[in-house]
Amino acid sequence: MYIDAHCHLTGSEFETVGGVDEVLRRAKGNGVGRIVCSGFDLDSSIIAARLSEAHEEVYFCAGFHPSELKKYNDGDLEKIRELCAHEKCVAVGEIGLDYHFEDNPTPQMQRRLFIEQLRLADEVGLPVVLHSRDAAQETLEILRENVGLLKKGGLLHCYSYSVEMLELFAALGLSFSFGGTSTFKNAKKVQECVQRIPATRILSETDCPYLTPVPYRGVFPNEPKNVKYVVENLAALRNENTEALEERIVENTKTLFFKLK
Repeated sequence: MYIDAHCHLTGSEFETVGGVDEVLRRAKGNGVGRIVCSGFDLDSSIIAARLSEAHEEVYFCAGFHPSELKKYNDGDLEKIRELCAHEKCVAVGEIGLDYHFEDNPTPQMQRRLFIEQLRLADEVGLPVVLHSRDAAQETLEILRENVGLLKKGGLLHCYSYSVEMLELFAALGLSFSFGGTSTFKNAKKVQECVQRIPATRILSETDCPYLTPVPYRGVFPNEPKNVKYVVENLAALRNENTEALEERIVENTKTLFFKLK
C-alpha cells in the first residue's frame, strides 16, 4: 500500500471534486492505505481528529503552523495537548518557521511557539512534523539547541533545502518526506536529496491540496491518490524497484508515527 504521510483535508477545497469522502474513496481505490492529515491551527487539528474518527485509514497531527500563529490564543496549546492524547494523533505538527511572506507572524513569535510546541511534543511523547521555509539555518539552530526534546524523532516535510543541510538535519535523527515538488523537472536540488537520503529516512506525501505531482501538475486540488506518482518518481530517481521502495516507506512511516497501525 501507499502512505500519504502529510496532507491537508480540512479545508473547503475538495467541495468542487465531490467532497472529502469522495477524495478518500479515490485514494483507497488507488492503493493508498494510510493518510496522515496535518493540522495547521486549532480548528484544523480538531477537524482532522474528527476525520480520523470517521475513517479508519486516516490519522492526524495537531499543532500550529508558523504562518497561522495570528490565530493563536492563550490556552490553545493546552487544547492541542488534549488532542495529542487521541489514539490516532501521531505527531505534533505541523510546526516550525516560515519567513517567506512579509506579513507572516514575527520571527520572535514563530520561534517562541516553535520551541513551546517542541516542548509539548516531548511532554506527550510524540514526534514532530516540521515546516521550514526560507529559514533553514535558524530551524537547524533551534533544533540543535533543543535536541533533547526530539526523543521521538521528527519529520521535515516537503523537504526542499540542500543535500548539505539534509545531512545536518539527519544528524539530529530526523526523517524527510517528499511530495509533488520532487517530480518537477526543475527541482534538481530536491531530486539530489532524494538520491542521497538514507533508505531508512525517506517518506512520501502529497501536501494536498497543493503541489500536484507530474503527470497532473497544475491540477487543483491535489489529492492523496496522487501519492503513487510521487513514489514512482522517487523510485526512478533512486534507481530502485517501486514496490520495494513503497514497502520501505510504509515501514519508515510506521516506525516514526508509532501510533499508526
